[in-house]
Formats: sequence, C-alpha cells, structure tokens
Amino acid sequence: MTAPTRVEELKAIAETASVALADASAEEALAWTARTFGESWIVASNMQDAVLIDLATKVKPDVDVLFLETGYHFAETIGTRDAVDLVYSGVRIVNAAAEQSVMDQEKEFGLLNKTNPSECCRLRKVIPLQRTLKNYDAWVTGVRRVDAPTRAGTPIVQWDDRNGLVKINPIAAWSDDEFHDYIASHGILENPLVQDGYPSIGCAPCTVKPLPGADPRSGRWAGQTKTECGLHG
Repeated sequence: MTAPTRVEELKAIAETASVALADASAEEALAWTARTFGESWIVASNMQDAVLIDLATKVKPDVDVLFLETGYHFAETIGTRDAVDLVYSGVRIVNAAAEQSVMDQEKEFGLLNKTNPSECCRLRKVIPLQRTLKNYDAWVTGVRRVDAPTRAGTPIVQWDDRNGLVKINPIAAWSDDEFHDYIASHGILENPLVQDGYPSIGCAPCTVKPLPGADPRSGRWAGQTKTECGLHG
C-alpha cells in the first residue's frame, strides 16, 4: 500500500479539523495550529492592525508573519509593519515581494493598477504569496465572515486547494464589536489610517475612504466590479 503524500496528509488534517474546530475560539484554533504544525505555519497580515499577530504570539512568540510588500503601500502601512517588528520583538517578518520592482513593472506594463488591477494583484500579491506559502504546511489569516458577502461562509479551518496547504481563520466568527473590543482592551497596534476613515486598507492607488454608511470594503477598487485581490477567493 502506497504511503500518503504530505498533501494528502494535510488534506486529511484539514478535513478532520474543519469539523472538530467548527466552533472553536480564536485561542483554541491557534493553540491547535501550534501543536499540529510546530514551526511550519505563518500568520498573514496586511498591517491594518496587529490583532491576529497578538493572538498568535500568545501560542508562539517567535511566529513568522507574512507581509506582502507590493511596493504600493501607504507609508502608514509600512510604519505599522515596522512598529509590529519592534513591539513583538520575537516575530520574524517575512516580506514577500514581486519579482519585478514597481518601476520595472510600470515600465513594461504601464499602470496596471489602473488598467488591469487583477493582473497587478496577481503579480504583486498572489504569486509572491504562493511562492512564500510553499515553505509552510499551514497559514493563518484574519478573514472574518462579516467582512463581505463573499466571506460569509468562511470556516475556522479549511483546505486551501489553490495554495496546497491548510488555512486557519481563527477570528472568522468575530463580530465587528468583538474585534474592536479586543483592540481597545488589549491596546493593539492599529494602522493610523483606520482612525482617518479607512476601515479596509489595501494598496494606496486602489484604496479610498468609503462614503458614510457604505460597506467598509467599498473603498477597495472603488468604481470597479473587483472585490477581492485573489488571496482568499
């Protein structure tokens, strides 16, 4: 009988955990992640805040933190990343960058963020993410069900077929109130743009302030049909 491949083993882990941890708290999900994957997991952060990083460091103070260095970030986002590096001194920031610099990409393709934002995201986010995730068995994201209709069914644990590893979404069930209460009660680092009216922060050329009362993610790729960068769907 042929021994299962690592991918098959990971799929089986994800399938079992998706049921066992369906109602797990963030702390329980992360404790399971640390026990199950040891050193082979990474936390993804867009540096809008450090909620997920703070939670993860409680079970692994030296956890790897993935930041997609697109070259188009707001200065405040880079500043938040650097602040995380100082406050959580044990973590290792893994800066995943595209193969081309912004200058070289614009020289070859022009302003893709204006003419073809999906391709820009693919080159500067999706490919660097996939290249980085090949080094791990699992990744942890801050996706929440209340973020957008496309994320309403997000489970705590799932198999990420696109990237070939286990995906853990420990705060998937958190409401906005729970999320903001955690920031306030724990003094969590937050990107200053949030207080300036940006509830969902991406790259500077593709992010604007939403109109009052509008969907928080409506400021992402405003005026276009695009709603996701391709990392989560």
